[in-house]
Amino acid sequence: MSRLSLRSLLLAVLLATSAGAALAAPRTVTDPQAPRALEASGPVSVRWNDPKTFTELRNSTNRFEAERGNWVHQLAEYARKTAEKTLQPGQTLDITFVDIKRAGDFEPWHGPRASDIRIMRDIYPPRITLQYALKDAGGQVLDQGEAALRDSGFLHGSTGMQSSSDPLRYEKKLIDDWVRRDLAKRIAANPSAG
Repeated sequence: MSRLSLRSLLLAVLLATSAGAALAAPRTVTDPQAPRALEASGPVSVRWNDPKTFTELRNSTNRFEAERGNWVHQLAEYARKTAEKTLQPGQTLDITFVDIKRAGDFEPWHGPRASDIRIMRDIYPPRITLQYALKDAGGQVLDQGEAALRDSGFLHGSTGMQSSSDPLRYEKKLIDDWVRRDLAKRIAANPSAG
């Protein structure tokens, strides 16, 4: 193989590798390259404040485990999918996650083998604070506000459709309850004009 073709091959591999790394999902929710909003798609837009400010990370006894994964993005996708089903034709909804505290917490005092295990207890309920703006087809705000979602009895109720192995099942139930109990009423009180 000539030097020129070997150099071209190495350059192509390097470019492909760096492009793949750029497209890879962030390893932590605090990754500076991680998006802070879902890509525009459909009538519901979802964005979130910097996860570093979330109670989940600020008060965690195991910040490394608390920030692992892409759970903020997963909750945003779930909120969009769930809320879309409730909107009337022409309506849009903007949601911003202001704060999140996932169900459970880490209790490293149980020893080094237990420091990475999320313990579920009544004293660690899931909490989500979000802001929303419901708009008509013309972009006129029909209703807006802030919702503080919390389920102190999360260990005693059913989780609905969520799988018992879904690590975000309790937070998704908060979103389900908000959409069904609060958002649906606000949509019904503000019917779309067309």
